[in-house]
Amino acid sequence: MATLVAFHAHPDDESISMGGTMARAAAGGHKVVVVTATDGAVGEVEDGFLAPHETLEQRRAAELQEAARILGIEKAIQLGYRDSGMMGTADNEHPNCFWRAEVEEAAAKLAAILCEEAADVLTVYDSHGGYGHPDHIQVHRVGHAAANLAGVEWVYEVSMNRDRIKAMRDMRPDPEEDLDDRDDRIDFDKIGLPEAEITTAVDVADLLDTKRAAMAAHQSQIDEASWFLQLPPEAFLMSFGTEWFRRVSPEFYGDPQSDRENWIIPEELVGP
Repeated sequence: MATLVAFHAHPDDESISMGGTMARAAAGGHKVVVVTATDGAVGEVEDGFLAPHETLEQRRAAELQEAARILGIEKAIQLGYRDSGMMGTADNEHPNCFWRAEVEEAAAKLAAILCEEAADVLTVYDSHGGYGHPDHIQVHRVGHAAANLAGVEWVYEVSMNRDRIKAMRDMRPDPEEDLDDRDDRIDFDKIGLPEAEITTAVDVADLLDTKRAAMAAHQSQIDEASWFLQLPPEAFLMSFGTEWFRRVSPEFYGDPQSDRENWIIPEELVGP
């Protein structure tokens, strides 16, 4: 059996982007470890949500552990950096934020975990972090550097299918109406990767209830009224039923369209 280490930016990113893949790997007997770079301290939360004297980072750490339990993840480790906030905000300048961390220093911390856990497969993000968040971009940089330091052979970038997202946006009766704040911040021509660059698509439709439960465990960020959990079943399936990756190492030589993989743990690591 193999060891999969998934490197993510904030608590909740792991469940949204690849919760089904991790759940399937864990159910198949593989060891799954999630490493979260930041504490998520800059996330938004309604007044009165936190218990007296409870901080948001404390709540998000507990939520991460609960999501890990739901998904069957063996360990959920936090790398120890502060949330950097959205690009261009004052939080980018905090001395302890992940965006300002020295790549070599952070990579050494992650590489030590990769070696300790004997990682066979590592997931990071694509070069623009899916949608331009500074912590996601830093996960790409630090993750690849750590893989080189630790000698991890199999490296995948988790991303989003840009063509699928744009098609879903255009399915609305009037794509220019009813745009929420999230839509206003997104450049749909830059989000994720074009489908032609995606080497691996993991179908997790049969694990959607598990994935949804893990997402809901991050209640401070994804409550029952959130757009994530308010999607009707068909839209939730279309949005979250496939998880998208680009294999970076070993290099993928096939045609991403006709030869696309459907799993991220190579057969040679599965054993008899």
